[in-house]
Amino acid sequence: MLGRPVDRSRDQGWVYGLPPGITSEQWPLDPVTGYPLMHGFTLLLPEDYRVHGEDIVAVSFFATAPDHNDGGAPDDPEVREAVRAKPSHPRLSRMTDILDYDYAALLLTRAEYEGPFATPPAPLALATAERPRWLDVGGACAFFEAAPPFAKKMLGASPRTDLGETRAIAIAPRADDPNAGKGPQDEHGGSNPPTGYQPYYFYAGGQPGRENFRLHDWAKDHAHNHLGGTMRPCQAVPEMSPFYIEFEEYFGGYNFGGGNAQLDFKEMKFDWACG
Repeated sequence: MLGRPVDRSRDQGWVYGLPPGITSEQWPLDPVTGYPLMHGFTLLLPEDYRVHGEDIVAVSFFATAPDHNDGGAPDDPEVREAVRAKPSHPRLSRMTDILDYDYAALLLTRAEYEGPFATPPAPLALATAERPRWLDVGGACAFFEAAPPFAKKMLGASPRTDLGETRAIAIAPRADDPNAGKGPQDEHGGSNPPTGYQPYYFYAGGQPGRENFRLHDWAKDHAHNHLGGTMRPCQAVPEMSPFYIEFEEYFGGYNFGGGNAQLDFKEMKFDWACG
């Protein structure tokens, strides 16, 4: 994530802001609250990661607003059924977390990715939750207002109070990653056949313990926000395909309890863990 707004002619997507190329009716609503889910990021996929066909070039990720994410999702069947009954994008995937909060991903064509920014829809008439802050000031500004000091440094100056305020995404290849192209797996076992994936750390002398914890040299310069390869989750490694993105809370402005998240955009799986 760069410290400037997106230049759509040369960057690989954007964080915060608005999704491109969809109608307001296609913007996914939150079945917990009835408000539109918050747009976290839109990423232009490198060609090797376009696993849904050559015309599917990007993915937009949506999340529960952080001020609606606290302690576990209440269930209002009337709101949930009303959201499910509304028209949706043809390539919408919905996911829930361990607290039953909702997330969504849209797979975008080239025409959609290059299209105009969308306008958030009105909430359901049934919505009774407090209006999420991002709808009034934009996701970037809402995150800046609530973030701890170390996270505010990721945005530099205070963002504009604007729904369209973005931060650009730049992609660079990892110089050395033995896990490129391999599905992440926990070293202590998993349900899928072994992929050859290896952890980014080891214990000196083969003796587990904090004092013996070491990073492999090949992992020391890996960026926290990345596509595929070596995963660095805050807790256990979720089994995913090689086609995933791992990202931190500031990469869209979420409430992951100080942790990070992983989105498998091939299998449409999502997981996060607190720090």
